[in-house]
Amino acid sequence: MSRKVRSVRVPEELEDLDLSGIVRECERYLRDLESATLLNSSGNKEAAEALLKARQSDLGRKIGKKVWEARVAHLDTK
Repeated sequence: MSRKVRSVRVPEELEDLDLSGIVRECERYLRDLESATLLNSSGNKEAAEALLKARQSDLGRKIGKKVWEARVAHLDTK
């Protein structure tokens, strides 16, 4: 699977956005979803829910930080 993002349209403020980093974070999230599914199927529903809840907040925080960094980089160039 190719990890490089080749073409996407983004607003000018986000042209410095690390799209490869965002894709990488989403890959990690999908791996955690698979782990949660395995935990749930093995009967450990509480652990699966805790993993998903923690990972969702972590994913949102990391992607929000990448967007913020891109906006700051755009403002620095102006």
